[in-house]
Amino acid sequence: MQGLSSINYPMPPLSAPQLSSLLPPLISPSMPPFLPLVAAALAGTFLDRLLGEPRRWHPLVGFGRCADGIEQALRRGAPGHALFNRLRGLLGWLLLVIPAVLAAAWLGRQAWGWLADVALLYLALGARSLQQHGAQVASDLAVGDLAAARTHVGWLVSRDTSALDEEGVARAAVESILENGNDAVFGTLFWFLLAGGAGAVLYRLANTLDAMWGYRDQRRLYFGWAAARIDDLLNLVPARLTALTYALLGDTRNAWSCWRRQAASWSSPNAGPVLAAGAGALAVRLGGAAIYHGKLEQRPGVGAGDTAQGGHIHAALALVQRGLWLWLACAGLLAALGHA
Repeated sequence: MQGLSSINYPMPPLSAPQLSSLLPPLISPSMPPFLPLVAAALAGTFLDRLLGEPRRWHPLVGFGRCADGIEQALRRGAPGHALFNRLRGLLGWLLLVIPAVLAAAWLGRQAWGWLADVALLYLALGARSLQQHGAQVASDLAVGDLAAARTHVGWLVSRDTSALDEEGVARAAVESILENGNDAVFGTLFWFLLAGGAGAVLYRLANTLDAMWGYRDQRRLYFGWAAARIDDLLNLVPARLTALTYALLGDTRNAWSCWRRQAASWSSPNAGPVLAAGAGALAVRLGGAAIYHGKLEQRPGVGAGDTAQGGHIHAALALVQRGLWLWLACAGLLAALGHA
């Protein structure tokens, strides 16, 4: 092999039409535009399932560090007026998200743009990571290691987990799995199918900034306003499709009843439908008191049925996984019908 590699054969660069001709028929540019996206969605999902998150360095980690730096720079000095702080938060959002989205859109327009879209979706999806973290918490509870369960569920949630009992750990894990099913799986896939890699990047970065800046505490009440509102807007459709997915694949009657009666009581317009329908689908009670950043919050209850246990964690993970296959199957069916 070394001898062969040392020979220099002339290789003229391939033009875009020549490179496109090497692609499989399913992703040929002559096909309807939705077909390549569905093929890329399947490939990106397969990569996520096969490889999981990058072990050494994840782009979202680097993005988070950039967001911290931008926040510190923009918040330097006096607190200022509420409107001024909102504008500073909006400026920070634009500086962080728009260049990345434009770069992703540029990559998608290259001759190898399909491969770029696959890579971007792989990096944006968090299906396998969610499965791994959730299963670890369930495993800790199964062997009675409450301390480890508290630690591991703390990787999934922003609430204080140090004093949670077994039911509290299971409830926190199930809530996080249902919400992250929307944020890290279905919402990402929705925007990818709508706008390719650029859509997935837009959604995941907006979601990350909402998680970092969107708290309603004194520090970020106004600075995080834009990040929270943009995330709400981007999730209006995906969250309701996620709730519908949970309802279809679980206890449908219970899920629909909980969604209709309980979703509006939740402070978030998108988390309400997702949690209410998901809890109803699993026949479990969620919500209630939780400690965030040292403050006790009395959240409304959602769902109906049993108190949360370790088995509900596995059930929630299975619900998200079945939903992912359903979404991919529906996208493939729509693409096939459109091609026909």
